[in-house]
Amino acid sequence: MGSEILKYPLIRSLVQSPFLDILGASLVFFISYYLSFHETIYYEGKIQFGIPFGELGSYVKKGAYPLGIFSIVGAVFSMLATRFTGKQKNLGNVLGAVTTVNSGANDFLFGNASAIITYPLTFFIFTFAIKRWAGGEKIRKIDKVYYFIISISILVGFALVFLGAHLFGGRSELSFLVIVSLTFGISLGANICNALKYNQTWLSWIIYNGFQLIKNSVLGNFANVIKYIFYLFNAVITQIDWKFNGDVQKA
Repeated sequence: MGSEILKYPLIRSLVQSPFLDILGASLVFFISYYLSFHETIYYEGKIQFGIPFGELGSYVKKGAYPLGIFSIVGAVFSMLATRFTGKQKNLGNVLGAVTTVNSGANDFLFGNASAIITYPLTFFIFTFAIKRWAGGEKIRKIDKVYYFIISISILVGFALVFLGAHLFGGRSELSFLVIVSLTFGISLGANICNALKYNQTWLSWIIYNGFQLIKNSVLGNFANVIKYIFYLFNAVITQIDWKFNGDVQKA
């Protein structure tokens, strides 16, 4: 921004706030713990829930995969990746690439067989973003390419998820595949637009988190409601910051 005056300085300070980083990561951790994610393992070819924390070590020694613990760690770092990306720091893309590997493995074990196809693509997009941002990518206004990316991403999301289910099995309920396709398609488009730093990048995350907030409210999962309220709040302020305040001032 050089010497320009920010249009919304309070929004910029919220986006850049380290306090919100800590709050977001803490929320994700304690909500995951409250929902007993840490008591979930993958053992003898199936997911087992409700394993007491004190017994996890003995199960791991027998070859169990601590699915819940890795899910919690991945969720915390995913939150931090989201926050650092919003701050326009390339560290966010690096963390995003790392957590993609962890999340892909966990998602596959939870029955999403298409993760074999979808997560490698997401990982590639994050590496693309890392390279673009390292080269000094600046925030750009939306154009025809932006709408093309969003449209194609949704179509690719459906194609890859249904193809993965057909090739590799896993859960095959239509409602499950449609939800996974939509969420993957939206996130795919958002990640590509993030790599190119479109000023409307966070609009996709507003839609995604809004959808998750409504879904969890209907299901009565109020712990996740709190989490997605924070995610939605973060997406809204970051969208305003990118669109109206522009690039972060460089020292």
